[in-house]
Amino acid sequence: NYSVIVMLTALQAQRQCSVCKQANDEYTILANSWRYYQQYSNKLFFAMVDYDEGSDVFSSMKINTAPVFMHFPAKGKPKKGDTLDIHRVGFSAEQIAKWVAERTDINIRVFRPTNYSGTLALALLFALIGGLLYLKRNNLEFLYNKTVWGGLALFVIFAMTSGQMWNHIRGPPVMHKNPSTGQINYIHGSSQGQFIAETYIVFFLNAAVVGGFVLLNEANSVKGDPGKKRILSMVGLGFVAIFFSLLLSVFRSKYQGYPYSFLFK
Repeated sequence: NYSVIVMLTALQAQRQCSVCKQANDEYTILANSWRYYQQYSNKLFFAMVDYDEGSDVFSSMKINTAPVFMHFPAKGKPKKGDTLDIHRVGFSAEQIAKWVAERTDINIRVFRPTNYSGTLALALLFALIGGLLYLKRNNLEFLYNKTVWGGLALFVIFAMTSGQMWNHIRGPPVMHKNPSTGQINYIHGSSQGQFIAETYIVFFLNAAVVGGFVLLNEANSVKGDPGKKRILSMVGLGFVAIFFSLLLSVFRSKYQGYPYSFLFK
């Protein structure tokens, strides 16, 4: 007459599962939120199985990866929806709570420990900006520097187009390591999800492509030195061709069946 949420994981150091540690922290936050929730009851329990302490459980359920979140209902056997698709929604405490509500009709309000790191970082940033403006109070021409503002704008654009906001909302893992084969994946194999490492890769590739176009533009602006103009043109063209090809390869790996490629498959 109760439901059980189980996390199957591999937390031992020799397993080198960094994702498991992150998932365990989020799972612990959710379990504690339920334990100290006003509507706490014995209708829902949270449990955990570590591979090194319960490998027979992994074998009997034919699970060869970690972490895995499963819901065991009060009646009947688990269905497909009773396994959380962490590649699609991530494993943040809020996302797990939403999934738990869908499977059990029990809504859990997530209570996170107070974290002042974000507030402290923001305060330090404002302090640095304020100090810089104070030191430069007699010469504020740098505020009108187009290059500085252009660089800041590009940084924001790269961060948004690479999926940083998606990471902030969904809380995906840094990467995925298959505990049985040891293979590490930095690029998510589906268009419905991504890894944090993938965000940085796409960020760098986008920046490199734009850098190539900047070099091409600079080559067009060079006067009187055809050799330098030729070098800048070739380097810029190489940047655009190579890094756009890599970016297209990442796109092909996420959208299976996409027919087009350039230089790399």
